[in-house]
Amino acid sequence: MEVMKMLLLPLLSILLQSPLCTSVTVSSSKPKVEIHEHSDAVLSCEFRTEKDQSPRIEWKKKGKGVTFVYFNNKFTSSYTGRAKIEGATLTIHSVTQKDSGEYRCEVTASEDHINLGETIVTLNVLVPPHVPSCEVPSSVFVGAGLDLHCKDKLSVPPATYRWFKDNKALTATADTPYSIDTNKGTLKFKSVSKTDAGMYRCESSNNVGAPKSCVAQQLKVLEYPLNMTVLIAGAAGVLTLSLLCCICVCVCRRRGCCKKAKKTKSTKTYNPPPPPPPPIRNLKHYKQTQSFMI
Repeated sequence: MEVMKMLLLPLLSILLQSPLCTSVTVSSSKPKVEIHEHSDAVLSCEFRTEKDQSPRIEWKKKGKGVTFVYFNNKFTSSYTGRAKIEGATLTIHSVTQKDSGEYRCEVTASEDHINLGETIVTLNVLVPPHVPSCEVPSSVFVGAGLDLHCKDKLSVPPATYRWFKDNKALTATADTPYSIDTNKGTLKFKSVSKTDAGMYRCESSNNVGAPKSCVAQQLKVLEYPLNMTVLIAGAAGVLTLSLLCCICVCVCRRRGCCKKAKKTKSTKTYNPPPPPPPPIRNLKHYKQTQSFMI
């Protein structure tokens, strides 16, 4: 029995130390990479093969379609000169937002039992805030509704927004006559008053870089001129009068007050005109048949 143990222990030790891999295996120590714009992104890819000591390594990027990054031991045109590979780990220099996406590392070991392995690495390039575009009208009339817009389409992650009036940050509460959407960048007034006039600007931020602000723009609040007020009042009066007339006509028709009188047929008989008088005979044709004596 002791002899059997002495023979089995070395055999068990050899089995434990020998690789149990029967195919190529591929993995990544960091499957999600977040890096600032214009920095170097390292996409790790580690592999182990059963027999093949020189496997084929490929990198592909998934977007609208699948494009090659590294193929046939060289980089494709868009990555030539700005990327390198060590083992199977890919490094892209000075990344931009266009480099964000899903990358796939593929290792093909033709001599292994299962000869293909792959792993996926997601790259997210962080972009600091850019100067936002601000929409502020030059003037607005008292009492009108007003929306101011602010947008930064380039920052990653998406920016949040703050509005300033005369260099003072605006904070919306239940008592303020305006509301602010910090995610969409809108500043809304239900009814503008004279006190809302001033210099307005917007600031975008996303914790990647320093906040950026647009140039402050002047907003003037105007009162309606007198002739405009009279014109609006007159138009409102005419509209009200027309509406009342229409209502009166409808009510009258429903009650039968506006029915048209039926036309009665005439009982007069037709009398033809008298015949024309007989024509006078021509005197030239008249002959005297008797003579008269006095």
